[in-house]
Amino acid sequence: MKFGNRSKIRANRSMKFPYATVSFFFSGKVLQKFNVEQCCYYLQNKQFKTRYQRQPNNPYMSALLPCPRGNLHSSMRAHTTLSKYHQTTTPISKQTSFYCNASLSSATVPSLDKTDFLKLQNGSDIRGVAVPGVEGEPVSLPEPVTEAIAAAFGQWLLHKKNAGSRKLRVSVGHDSRISAPTLLEAVSRGLGVSGVDVVQFGLASTPAMFNSTLTEDESFLCPADGAIMITGLLIDLASHLPYNRNGFKFFTSDGGLGKVDIKNILERAADIYQNLSDENLMKSQREVSIKKVDYMAVYTSGLVNAVRKAAGGLEKPLEGFHIVVDAGNGAGGFFAAKVLEPLGAITSGSQFLEPDGMFPNHIPNPEDKTAMQAITKAVLDNKADLGIIFDTDVDRSAAVDSSGREFNRNRLIALLSAIVLEEHPGTTIVTDSVTSDGLTSFIEKKLGGKHHRFKRGYKNVIDEAIRLNSTGEETHLAIETSGHGALKENHWLDDGAYLMVKILNKLASARAAGEGSGSKVLTDLVEGLDEPKVALELRLKIDKNHSDLEGRDFREYGETVLQQVSNSIETNPNLKKASVNYEGIRVSGFGGWFLLRLSLHDPVLPLNIEAQSEDDAVKLGLVVANAVKEFNALDTSALSSLTRS
Repeated sequence: MKFGNRSKIRANRSMKFPYATVSFFFSGKVLQKFNVEQCCYYLQNKQFKTRYQRQPNNPYMSALLPCPRGNLHSSMRAHTTLSKYHQTTTPISKQTSFYCNASLSSATVPSLDKTDFLKLQNGSDIRGVAVPGVEGEPVSLPEPVTEAIAAAFGQWLLHKKNAGSRKLRVSVGHDSRISAPTLLEAVSRGLGVSGVDVVQFGLASTPAMFNSTLTEDESFLCPADGAIMITGLLIDLASHLPYNRNGFKFFTSDGGLGKVDIKNILERAADIYQNLSDENLMKSQREVSIKKVDYMAVYTSGLVNAVRKAAGGLEKPLEGFHIVVDAGNGAGGFFAAKVLEPLGAITSGSQFLEPDGMFPNHIPNPEDKTAMQAITKAVLDNKADLGIIFDTDVDRSAAVDSSGREFNRNRLIALLSAIVLEEHPGTTIVTDSVTSDGLTSFIEKKLGGKHHRFKRGYKNVIDEAIRLNSTGEETHLAIETSGHGALKENHWLDDGAYLMVKILNKLASARAAGEGSGSKVLTDLVEGLDEPKVALELRLKIDKNHSDLEGRDFREYGETVLQQVSNSIETNPNLKKASVNYEGIRVSGFGGWFLLRLSLHDPVLPLNIEAQSEDDAVKLGLVVANAVKEFNALDTSALSSLTRS
């Protein structure tokens, strides 16, 4: 098992796991040795506590232990105030102190500069690797870095709120990833150093974290002045499970932070990281107020009430409906017991509701074929009316009707567009760039709305919808093909659970009005959507180390590729470039279309192709292949497989 350069767990076989001795090594020298029980507070969350105490030799145990801190924290005392709540939310305060007595004076933290911190930015999020174990993916979010980032957010928030003497509070939640307990404590310590109070939600959804900045209920310590969600990133799904990837999403009552704010926070974090030593840590050390709140009870009750309202106030508007949920072992398992069952729905057959950061059953991703096959099978096996599936942190979702027909990607957009356009006739629907021509025709010709196709990236889509509204163009839905969807009525939050509530509202209101029951109500709404026979996404990777780049940034090289493809289209009478296009090159021809664009963050040119036959898809692929054949730093093997060249 790797930790830093090398680490080892030695356990006495006659003892239970909490008494194992752990040693951390760096270049062959012991840096730290202590009993796991000394820092067992890292395992507060039940699913981690039972899972890892039961498996003393688990190769992922290192992710749940404190990283060597070196001169950042040579010895740490965490002062925490824990608040336990009855179901009535009446607080019972209890003062508790935790101690981590391991001596770390011989350890050193990595030397990092501002550039290293800025590499963690991924659009409007911060993303990195928190757990070792995947080859070629070194840890980039150790605890010291995490603490610096959290402290920087606290500092940024104090500046933004101009709070003066008022004590600010920040809510913190996490999904089911295995590093969550460690990162939760690191974030809490960092926030405490910045001078704000911390409210820990434990296992939560990303939408709930934003909602906590809007809720006005002092018994739940709301509203929070800011919120942090500890979550992660699904990437290269075919190659490995994403247990090692983590990141942070930040919110205020204005919504998710933008790119400029994230950059500012990372720049602050780099300065904090450089300046925070044992000496000045002792000077700034203070009691960190950490309280625990079951905020998910507030969030889920809001979802339940939304469905009841849509059904005219019925207590159990989904009574008799059989709805199965697939949470993919992420944070969405609450939806079955806390949302559907109070509304009267039958949820037997729901699966993978227990949080498990190793995602043992399938990737929690509504775009993943295996995941969609799993929820489809559950619907058919249980003869359910509807199936619902969430991603890890519940900001994306999809559905399946009783016949096994999937509502994801273009079909999910079509369904939500139909529901929203019934409520707001003629409104504009904003989507990302890879939506189909058939969807445009469906929205505009069938539903009477307007389709505004914009850039990839859920924040780009949401921000564009907000911008359109500010110019007087009414829009109520912003949604990506990935399953990120945001509604104006829900504060433009990309909330996968709320998207499903909109669908449930339709089921409940249709039955209440005598317009039918069962998921056929939903299926009928997308009748007439023209869908392609072939839909592909190929990823053409740019080798950043290839001599063709000649020291240039990969983005510059990618833009040159796009320009070459654009130039080649001008001379081909069978092809036509889109007259309005905000990203890459979109071209129609041979009864279909393709979009070649540069990835927002990675050295990749994704190529989306939709066509009515495989032959037509090949023709479109050949257009691109012929245009880029001179670019030796571009990996065109996926294109070659398609075109058989």
